[in-house]
Amino acid sequence: MIEGYSFGKIIIEKQAYTGDVIIFPDYVQGNWWRKEGHLLQWEDIADAVASCTPEILVVGKGKFGFMRIDARVKEELEKRKIQLYAEPTDKAIRIYNRLLLTGKKVLGAFHLTC
Repeated sequence: MIEGYSFGKIIIEKQAYTGDVIIFPDYVQGNWWRKEGHLLQWEDIADAVASCTPEILVVGKGKFGFMRIDARVKEELEKRKIQLYAEPTDKAIRIYNRLLLTGKKVLGAFHLTC
């Protein structure tokens, strides 16, 4: 569960992170980097998707929603029947927390700035 978020900082299970994160069902990967900072490409999340086979991917696109999502990401998720939610990070966190309560396997990828 995500307990807090402000520009550049997220708190997950009482642990603060100041870099972008991927939240797996059983651990958090801090300092998540993308090939291009404000463009999410398949290569940026392919390993995470393969390692946990989620039902849902929630993407936080930054405080102001500036991170774009490449069309290939959407295509690959559709092939795998993985539902995508991509919103500004504030809203994405609310969605992520709500989905966790459903018992579905959720993967979260959150950009914390712009």
